[in-house]
Amino acid sequence: MNLIGEYLRARRELIRPEDVGLPDNGHRRVPGLRRDELAMLAGVSTEYYTRLEQGRDRRPSPQVLDAIARALGLDEDATAHLRALGTPQGPRRRPARVRPGVQALLDAWHNTPAYVQGPFQDVLAANRLAVALSPVFTPGGNVLRSVLLDPAAQESLPGWQNRVGSLVAALRAMAGPDVDDPRLTDLVGELSVKSDLFRRLWSRHDAKPHPGGGVHHLHNPIVGDIELRYEKFAVTGADGQLLVVYRAEPGSPSADALALLGSLPQESTPRRSRTADRSAPRSHTRPAR
Repeated sequence: MNLIGEYLRARRELIRPEDVGLPDNGHRRVPGLRRDELAMLAGVSTEYYTRLEQGRDRRPSPQVLDAIARALGLDEDATAHLRALGTPQGPRRRPARVRPGVQALLDAWHNTPAYVQGPFQDVLAANRLAVALSPVFTPGGNVLRSVLLDPAAQESLPGWQNRVGSLVAALRAMAGPDVDDPRLTDLVGELSVKSDLFRRLWSRHDAKPHPGGGVHHLHNPIVGDIELRYEKFAVTGADGQLLVVYRAEPGSPSADALALLGSLPQESTPRRSRTADRSAPRSHTRPAR
């Protein structure tokens, strides 16, 4: 598989000649830049760049990769992704379960929604309040799959269409050169068949890691609209696992709504729809005591 060639071709086709100061005579047979134009901008020969894009040179130097990244106008995250594709390290061991201590920590947070996701956005564990907050956070599901295919999840995420691009880019960044992972290939294959939006975004080869924090707006059928801040933390010793923790501003309507949701008996909170992902690695959640 020619990973670096696929990435370079996709990014090259997104650049308009006028954006980099080149004339556009209107008679182009391919979208974006031609190979010779990108090679000129990067300061390498057309022959060498062609070998690289065709997969006949799999070990470019860091200097060449950085020059091509500058010519493509890649940001820091995209440049790091290009370097990773140019220097693959082999398959990585990615645990599909959380440590018991991490699960116990989640269960101890009675007033704080939190969950753990795997490298491909599978929800590996969650506490009771996170599951009550949104079906997206149900263990055994997949965040990206839920957002794209689960109507109940979409209802809980106002403007969900605007979030998909960042989720797809994060999936691409986390996968890096390890694209043969069976879980990843299953997920990409399913979403490519079922979602035109995913197929279009995946073909762009955007790669940007998850942001470390931010604000999410959610809608819950019981307590209504909620604005929550979130932080994401890498789980030490578990490659690719992220702990996601939500909080509301003290004294805000969202804090009141979250407190109300947490006080309800488990039986009264919404259940996950039947379109939940059954192919993700299984985990469990225990009711908070």
